[in-house]
Order: sequence, then C-alpha cells, then structure tokens
Amino acid sequence: MGGDLPQRLVPDDPWAWVEPVLPSFRSRPQGGGTAPVGQRAVFTAVVYVPTSGCAWRYLPPTFGLSSATAHRRFSIWTASGVRRRLHRVILDEIGAHSGLDWSSVIVDAVSVRAKGSAGGAESGRPGQSRQQTTRSDGSAEAAPGVGVSAANVNDVQALGPLVPGIPAIRSRRDPRRRRPEKVRADKAYHLAGNLTWLRERNITPRIARPGVEHSERFRRHRWKIQRSISRLFGYRRLAVRHERKGSHFLGLAAAMTYYKKLAKVTT
Repeated sequence: MGGDLPQRLVPDDPWAWVEPVLPSFRSRPQGGGTAPVGQRAVFTAVVYVPTSGCAWRYLPPTFGLSSATAHRRFSIWTASGVRRRLHRVILDEIGAHSGLDWSSVIVDAVSVRAKGSAGGAESGRPGQSRQQTTRSDGSAEAAPGVGVSAANVNDVQALGPLVPGIPAIRSRRDPRRRRPEKVRADKAYHLAGNLTWLRERNITPRIARPGVEHSERFRRHRWKIQRSISRLFGYRRLAVRHERKGSHFLGLAAAMTYYKKLAKVTT
C-alpha cells in the first residue's frame, strides 16, 4: 500500500475544514496509557473504512493506529454530531461560491442490502434499508439533505422529514437559505398532504401525479440525482449496510463527495 494513501484520502484543503469541527482529544484524568494519536491520522483511517468497504478489524497498519482506536474515536465524533457539522461546513463553502441552485431540488431514494444485526435495525424489513436523498439542481451536484429510513417506510412518509432537514446554507449574496423554490419527485412521493405541506411553505411541488402524468417529464431531471447517488455508492461501505445506524457513514461519505465537487466549483 502506497505511502501517499493518507494524503490522497484527506488532502490539506478538506482537512482545514475538518479539523475545527472535531472535538479536542482529552487524555485520561488518571494519566498513563499510550501517547494519543493525531486527529488527522485517525480521521484518515475513518475515511478509509467507507472508501474501501473493509471491516474495522482489517484496517491496515499504514495509518499508524489500531482499529480499536479508530472505531472508538469515530464513535465519540458521531455522538458529538461531527458528521452534521462537517456536512454543513462544506455546504456553506459550496453555497458561498454559488454552487447551489435553489430554483429546485430533486428527491429520490434507493434501497440497499442490510446484513447481520443491521437488518431491521430501523424497525423495517429484515435485510434491507432505504436511503433518501435530495439534490440541488446546481453545478456542484451537492445533496443538501440525506437520510436513511426503513425499507418498509413509504416514500410519501419520507418527504416530510427530508425537506425540512435541509440546513440553512450560506449563499454568496443573500442570507442563509434552506427553502428551495421547487421540489421535483416521482409518483412515489405524490400525496395530497405533501402537496399542501409544500405549498404552505411557498414551495412549488413538481411531483408526478399517478395515472395522469407520464414519468418521462421527471426523467429529464432524475438522471442528476441518480448520478449523485452513484457517486455516494463509490464508498463501498454504503453499498451493503453493516451498521445499525446507517446514517453515520452516509453523512461522512456525502461530505467527502461534496468536497470533490467544491474543488471543481472553486477552480
């Protein structure tokens, strides 16, 4: 394994945004023990796990730390809300460079396998879970909202918590914004309550009506979010779910994917 792997996984630019959101490491009050491992080394090892799809116990020695240390630090970061803060920091950078188009967002979902104890962890169908994603119709191809639901949760129920879950994102000229002008989705999201809920918030629904409109109109936009989902699945740990909380690695993978898009927006 090449010695430049840590630098390729976490270059200097994203680390400058990651480091401020990580909680500071505190040594044991009683003292003793081994010397603490650097935050960057641990974060790089954590990124390697969803990228390669390996189990924690198969973490290579290249990173200079044990798999127990990486997993323990990742658990601490997850409990302190690091993935949500990191997601927002990178979205703010994309918004500051006009990389988000608020004229519309696209909503779609994909089902993934869930193995072992992860199956049915969300009180859903054993062996399966469903990832819900929104995507801004902009040049950065960033998804302002991602989430995980049980496989037996109907898509019409997922639209409600997904759209309000979009954080207030910084923009280049206007104050922070979190409400799109339109929401595009296929027939699976059509429900009278959803349409009313969107209109009450001055959001125009562009959701195909079952038995009335053909899905061809939505397909003109659907390829954009499907491409974003496929790029998230470039992180192999997301293709098959092993964790009881599937959103842990999803938020991290989304943030690292958006950084790659941000690099294109700023150049």
